Amino acid sequence: MVRFEHVGLRYGMGPEVLRDISFRIEPDSLQFLTGPSGAGKTSLLRLLFVSLRPTRGLVSLFGHDIATLSKDALTILRRRVGIVFQDFRLLDHLNTFDNVALPFRVLGRSEDSYRHEVTELLHWVGLGDRMWSLPPVLSGGEKQRAAIARAVIARPQLLLADEPTGNVDPALAKRLLRLFIELKKSGTSVLIATHDIALMDQIDARRLVIHEGRLHDYE
Repeated sequence: MVRFEHVGLRYGMGPEVLRDISFRIEPDSLQFLTGPSGAGKTSLLRLLFVSLRPTRGLVSLFGHDIATLSKDALTILRRRVGIVFQDFRLLDHLNTFDNVALPFRVLGRSEDSYRHEVTELLHWVGLGDRMWSLPPVLSGGEKQRAAIARAVIARPQLLLADEPTGNVDPALAKRLLRLFIELKKSGTSVLIATHDIALMDQIDARRLVIHEGRLHDYE
């Protein structure tokens, strides 16, 4: 599903922020990405979301070398990837329901076809009573849950989650981890970027540790 071979990345003429990165993400898998702040986690996620192209090496996503794809082809490819950003990126003029339903609206589906799915997921993540609220009145934890719901609602083939439990309590963090595990069982590959050791210790999963731009793989 994902293949990196000797990937390097630099911004402009600066030094490489990622160096000689090689790894694979298999279908139906779950892994953690961890490491100190500034180690390169965000840059690696941006490569995976194809918002960046590598300076050198191969990045292959769903069998496509992203360096060879047109802008339109990359846009289509991104629709197969769900992402939870640290800054949430909810649209302030849309209520919680419409923010979560956005992937379906982009695909042109009618509201009747997805209303039950969105409603059920919002209740599951504890936002049933905030369904019609706008983002500015939501707490940080509520925005986090809305962002996660939006990322998973369309069952992407690959889910990238950047610190998805950073604004929620341990009980809800455990519940969200169960959601990611269920997604994996249903065919989504999940990569969770986190500093939360307690979260990672809850399941036996591969850990990709990035340090000073280099990746160390622990099965």
